[in-house]
Amino acid sequence: MLRRLVAYLAPTPHAHGVLLVLVSVACFTTNVLLIRALGQFQHVNVWLVVCARFVVGLTLVAVFYRREFAPANLWRKPKLVLRGLAGGLSVAAFYFSIVHLGAGRATFINNTYVIFGALLAVGILHERFQPALATGSVATLVGLALLTNAFAANTHPGFFDLVALSSSLAAAYVVVTIRQLHATEHTSTIFAAQCAYGLLFCVPLAATHHESIGPMAWGMMILAGTFATGGQIAMTRAFRELPVAEGSLLQMLVPLGVALGGAIFFHERFALHELAGAALILAGCTVTALRR
Repeated sequence: MLRRLVAYLAPTPHAHGVLLVLVSVACFTTNVLLIRALGQFQHVNVWLVVCARFVVGLTLVAVFYRREFAPANLWRKPKLVLRGLAGGLSVAAFYFSIVHLGAGRATFINNTYVIFGALLAVGILHERFQPALATGSVATLVGLALLTNAFAANTHPGFFDLVALSSSLAAAYVVVTIRQLHATEHTSTIFAAQCAYGLLFCVPLAATHHESIGPMAWGMMILAGTFATGGQIAMTRAFRELPVAEGSLLQMLVPLGVALGGAIFFHERFALHELAGAALILAGCTVTALRR
């Protein structure tokens, strides 16, 4: 039934890819909002949240993709190893930069991977970086800068900006590698590589904090990890049909969804320039998704 529904909503491979990206956007947005709700009643080490996400991801892959999942390949295939290490580095560097730069600035710098990934795809995968995509990317990045207040007063570039930039470059490499790996690996194995190697980066950082965590907090972390896993698998699968530039750009809808969720569930209010930024993100992504 679900496959028929997807086939009806997405009759072409391109439409199927766009639909999968939108599913991943919804999952990632829900993941972030759950983590924000978790912070409302209990402070939890952010590295523990990331570890829970990776552990849940590996568990769901082992349960639901036990026939397709090839765990031995995670250690034997060099490209899978590099994908896992780059993905783990990207996640760790992103969260580390959030702590020191704030969510807005770190999110903006991290999401420049849209441009870097598109340029890498041109050189490595020989994809065309079309003018419409270039225009949509620039408009979306400008909108993200406005929405997140990335360049607020009294902010100056420093070491942690370089950390955030390393996260962006690693993410750009990851999305290009995902496209290459789909020729030989199942989506579940590609995704599991990030979980396995991401734990190598995040477990030591989580171990430096010792906190008492209640059942409700554990439940929310597991639920958040489940949505993150669904989003990651949907996004990874989408790159079989979508060019790197297009698939990455549509992921920029996540900050917009988080902002909308913040307004609905946390009663946040936005300034005029933040609303203008949201409109730019929506316009840039819509033009890209509908260009065919």
